[in-house]
Amino acid sequence: MHEITLIQGLLLSVMAIIVGIDAYLEGLFIFRPIIVCTLTGVILGDLQTGLIAGGLTELAFAGLTPVGGTQPPNPVLAGVMTTVIAYTTGADVKTTIGLALPFSFLMQYIILFYYSSFSMLMSKLTKAAKEVDTKTFARINIASISIVGITYGLVVFLCTYVAQEPMKELVESMPVWLSHGFEIAGGILPAIGFGLLLKIMLKKEYIAFLIIGFLLASFLNFSNLLPIALVGTAIALFQYFNDKEREKEIKKMISEMNVNGGEFDEGI
Repeated sequence: MHEITLIQGLLLSVMAIIVGIDAYLEGLFIFRPIIVCTLTGVILGDLQTGLIAGGLTELAFAGLTPVGGTQPPNPVLAGVMTTVIAYTTGADVKTTIGLALPFSFLMQYIILFYYSSFSMLMSKLTKAAKEVDTKTFARINIASISIVGITYGLVVFLCTYVAQEPMKELVESMPVWLSHGFEIAGGILPAIGFGLLLKIMLKKEYIAFLIIGFLLASFLNFSNLLPIALVGTAIALFQYFNDKEREKEIKKMISEMNVNGGEFDEGI
């Protein structure tokens, strides 16, 4: 077990402000758990725990994407708290994924509150846009983004530094069956997240590659996943260049038809 120092708590807050603003803007995607957990591990001086937490938490949140006005559980707080709880309590990362979910839900509802509140600014933004008032338009946007970023930093500081002792006591007081239940739930969540991602992205043309990857990962004895990752990279490169070659052939065919005066309907 370890304790989080004041300096570490402040550094985590600064990191949360940066990735929180990115989560609000969805610009660089550094708010994803695989990045957040790794940065948290670096700040805490436990990179290994950060990397393990990042891999598992990223899988759990892989298929959770904001759509329209909906807001999924917050990935930033999930990443930070999964790593922090594992670091401070010594619990298994699979267990801490489940323990981090309440913090993720807390930030989810805070962001939803901001979405509802900021909607009242739309009339002012619309007026500023019509009048080409760039200063007012920029000021409102910067103010709302700053509020979100500061909130991320404040929530992370309170949850990681201020509340670390109560969190330790909670984990230590949990019966074995409850902590084991959280461990099982934490182990299932990455599979669910990956399943949600496959539901969105999987095409029937790529099922063969999925089966190949499953067989490689399940039945061949590798010391790490790097060989499987390289196989996946090779397959992706093959598919990419194959598609590019097919695209060239289609363009060539269209060009020849135009030269010969043929008709070609590209559809809609």
